[in-house]
Amino acid sequence: MQIRVLGCHGADCLADTTDRPVRQESCGFLIDDSVLLDAGTVGARLTLAQQRRIRFVLLSHLHFDHIKGLPTLADNLAEGFEEPVIIAATEPVIQGLMDHVFNNKVYPNFFKLPNRDRPVFHAQVLEPGKTVTLGHVEVTPVPMNHAVPTVGYVVKNGQTAFLYSGDTYQTEDIWSLGRTIPELKAAFIESSFPDELGELARKSKHLTPSLFLQEFRKLGRPDLPVYAYHMKPAFRTQIEQEIRRLGIEQAAFLQEGQIVTL
Repeated sequence: MQIRVLGCHGADCLADTTDRPVRQESCGFLIDDSVLLDAGTVGARLTLAQQRRIRFVLLSHLHFDHIKGLPTLADNLAEGFEEPVIIAATEPVIQGLMDHVFNNKVYPNFFKLPNRDRPVFHAQVLEPGKTVTLGHVEVTPVPMNHAVPTVGYVVKNGQTAFLYSGDTYQTEDIWSLGRTIPELKAAFIESSFPDELGELARKSKHLTPSLFLQEFRKLGRPDLPVYAYHMKPAFRTQIEQEIRRLGIEQAAFLQEGQIVTL
């Protein structure tokens, strides 16, 4: 399984570096060229030909930084598409897209355009805890502890699986499920704020480095590769330093353009 990082931050920013500015963008992960996991970044990182290969979009929740690439994707696919792209998410997310985004006020309703019989997008409602097959992968949505209805995912492809936390605060179910999956090869866990902003993390229901460690330990797999993402750009360096000091040997920090092969 190949996971291409289109965006992996908790906001968009042009970050200063010693060599050149680097674009840090909202979360979007392309699995094997055809399944998009969250849609915070799409068009800014993919050519039209690459976007046309997307068959499924899995959404963790409705927050803007996880869906804002969808309108651009719809526009880019509106001409010459062969079949609708399946937008797979839980009922509150699908309904939220209809009510607040593709409502013919904020944006045209591409769940009905160019016509009802052949729209650009087709909705598939997922039920938490129920595994479904989307193309060549099996996905299991798991409820998470966030400020709005949110799921994380366990994604399987043959003998390989990985865990994606979505946005979350302290939780249990996804780690319990992860412990039962022998083919689990990696965990992607958010860490949005440094420890000094622990109260903000609690109120907004996000993780800090110390909580990141606590949640990761619940998997009972200290040797499992774990990837930190959803770092707020203003705090990325501090979050990295704090996680490294915690001594998680397998911890890595995602970057835009990175490809993770499992």
